Amino acid sequence: MEWWTEVRRRVLTGELSKRGACREYDLGWHTLTKILTHAEPPGYRLSRPRRRPKLEPFLPIIHRILEEDGKQPPKQRHTAKRIVERLRDEHGYDGGETIVKDAVRAWRQSRREVFVPLSHPPGEAQVDFGEATVRVAGEPTKVALFVMTLPYSGAIFIQAFPRECTETFHEGHVRAFSFLGGVPKRISYDNSAIAVTKVFPGRERMLTKEFLRFRSHYLFQEHFCLVRRANEKGHVERLLGFARRNFLVPVPDVTSLAVLNERLVVSCEKDLERRTRGKSSCKRDLLLDDRAAFLPLPKQRFEARRLVQASANSESLVRFDRNDYSVPVAYAHRRLTIVATVLEVRLIFEDRLVARHARCWEREKTCYDPVHYLALLESKPGGFDVARPLEEWSLPDCFGLLRRRLEAEDDRHGTRSYIRVLRLLEKFPLKELTAAVEQALAIDVTDAESIRTILEHRADEPVTVFSLDGRPHLARVHVPTTDVASYGVLLGGQAS
Repeated sequence: MEWWTEVRRRVLTGELSKRGACREYDLGWHTLTKILTHAEPPGYRLSRPRRRPKLEPFLPIIHRILEEDGKQPPKQRHTAKRIVERLRDEHGYDGGETIVKDAVRAWRQSRREVFVPLSHPPGEAQVDFGEATVRVAGEPTKVALFVMTLPYSGAIFIQAFPRECTETFHEGHVRAFSFLGGVPKRISYDNSAIAVTKVFPGRERMLTKEFLRFRSHYLFQEHFCLVRRANEKGHVERLLGFARRNFLVPVPDVTSLAVLNERLVVSCEKDLERRTRGKSSCKRDLLLDDRAAFLPLPKQRFEARRLVQASANSESLVRFDRNDYSVPVAYAHRRLTIVATVLEVRLIFEDRLVARHARCWEREKTCYDPVHYLALLESKPGGFDVARPLEEWSLPDCFGLLRRRLEAEDDRHGTRSYIRVLRLLEKFPLKELTAAVEQALAIDVTDAESIRTILEHRADEPVTVFSLDGRPHLARVHVPTTDVASYGVLLGGQAS
């Protein structure tokens, strides 16, 4: 470049003639003309593409292979090396491998999709699920990450759930709306089966009943991306990766997912202080504009749940989500409604709640409530000590003492009498029954009816003295004093 600049300066300023420059610098006339025309070396420029006689007859074959690859599974498409092998084996190609790779690269680059940057006004949100690994009680556990982001402000909300399903999908929204302070007026989704039952051409979708119930409660407008067009919700796709790298590294080691979710809320709160590239202020300030465009939160809280119909089998168990939950034996072989939330499973027969269990997120587990089987064991007391629902049932020591006394008093029916006492748990909490059993043992009473009487007596509230305080209208009521003399006359007449 220094030499180029020196030649131009000396010739164009008149210090040196063109012929003198050619002699002094050993230049051709056309080369000097190029130097004087361009302020810097223009580089080598082809007037037309260089011919590739070895490759050109095979270009249609290469392009056909690459076009057919678009219909094949992504993991079973041709590499450039595999295309070279096929050209040599099937078509007699004897050229080099590099020019084939260049041709494949050029074809793919010419067909890479280009995206238009999207504008996001305040009040819009995007939702997605991702995956991460955490340690729960020391065990590596894969969790589903619910993420909601606001493209305008850049705010993010993330929660971890055992699995992606209808109830976690809805529960994630409920928590996100509470954290963000309102309901976004428009939310973008992919075409998850949780919300969509059928995808039609274009934007038309057939939605699930539970998603329609959810949308009817919050009144937002849904927006589903076109198939294989995740770029339409690219903001949440990017922030999901950001949250995983910044909120979950190093891998958290927690006692429960509830503890992890509390930490994630704190992380989301801290992230509001960050200013993202191209924004005028931090996320917290921009979130005020989002909130101004939000829909208000409904007064009634939405219950994130899933409804399923199922029948109890002969062991009084109802199967839901690959786990079994017990119901009272009176409802065996009955059709029940299952109401499942993130935390619990409720079982309903007609209009009655008949059982309630903590939600089990494992697979092929059985959740027993021992009380559900006491009615059956009362008629079959011989199975009491081998009943599987009672295997891990731990009762206070006073119950063991009560059983020994009952069986000592009546060797034949003592176990059945003990089960009758336990059946009081169908109406009374264990804490109250424990106190009643301890009192009964103290006064040497062991039968079920006496213990029931103690329970009911302890539950009765003492009668208080009636007061007119706060009842001024009753102060004006006059009740005459009863004259009991007439009763004396009657009694006297009866005596005579």
